[in-house]
Amino acid sequence: MYDRVVEIIANQLQMDADMIDGSSKVMEDLGADSLDVVEMLMTMEETFGIAVPDEDIEDLITVSDVVAYVESNI
Repeated sequence: MYDRVVEIIANQLQMDADMIDGSSKVMEDLGADSLDVVEMLMTMEETFGIAVPDEDIEDLITVSDVVAYVESNI
């Protein structure tokens, strides 16, 4: 699961997946803007068959947060 989430993030941000680790902050460290985050989450919703309500987005700060969220909602 972790590798697939990192792959989606890397593709969205057009960066090497090796530059991403669990403690990376999606916006601060990886340079994602709010549109990147929305598009990334839409891809994850389609890929994993989950729904991410808007109110949950603010809690998804690090890559590990995203992985844990996906794992707990599939």
